Amino acid sequence: MSGTVDVVIPVFNEEKALPRNIAILTDFLKSNLRNPWQIIIADNASTDNTRSVSETLCQRYDGVIYLQIPQKGRGRALKAAWLDSTADIVSYMDVDLSTDLSHFPPLVESLDEGYHVAIGSRLSKGSRVTRSLKREFISRSYNLLIRSMFFVPFEDAQCGFKALTRKTAQAILPHIKNDNWFFDTELLIIAAKRGYKINQLPVKWDDDPTSTVHITSTATEDIKGLLRLRFGGIPKVVPPDTE
Repeated sequence: MSGTVDVVIPVFNEEKALPRNIAILTDFLKSNLRNPWQIIIADNASTDNTRSVSETLCQRYDGVIYLQIPQKGRGRALKAAWLDSTADIVSYMDVDLSTDLSHFPPLVESLDEGYHVAIGSRLSKGSRVTRSLKREFISRSYNLLIRSMFFVPFEDAQCGFKALTRKTAQAILPHIKNDNWFFDTELLIIAAKRGYKINQLPVKWDDDPTSTVHITSTATEDIKGLLRLRFGGIPKVVPPDTE
């Protein structure tokens, strides 16, 4: 494949994190990624100065573009950016860059090896993770629940570090109902159950102590999503390209 890559950064009220981390990401991609790339700041309904900061960054750095989505939701932002993309590979990572960027080139390269989806996994052997015991327990419990309900091979559904071929995105994304945090899990369950090959890479990951994710409401949304897929059925999608 070795084609073009879109790196989507979904953001909501991230005026403070963007300047430093877009600079870091841009420098890294210039030096370490062989593929032609662009960074897409996907702003889902920010109410701070995220837009003006992003537009300044677009002027400062080649290969950075801004996309505004009028409604909140990480899944909604990714759907909009990925379905509109003309790149061969679509990907995303969290704006805080919690996952070590050294893992990104191997993530992209694994799609050359016949995988349709590649994900960072904080729960795989060899991963090095820094986060609270509470978050570690919740993460392991949630992913154990996924595997026990759906018998899927992946170990970490929610790590914000994923890449997939554009064909895979175009086949699966229209069937994903969730537009928020459950989006990742729904994507992976549909992909796994419909024959798409998923590669998971152990990663070095450091928790962002300033994260605004509300654990209780997110967990409630996730459980509802799992029950919907378990008892409502897995959508039928176009089978993966096996060439």
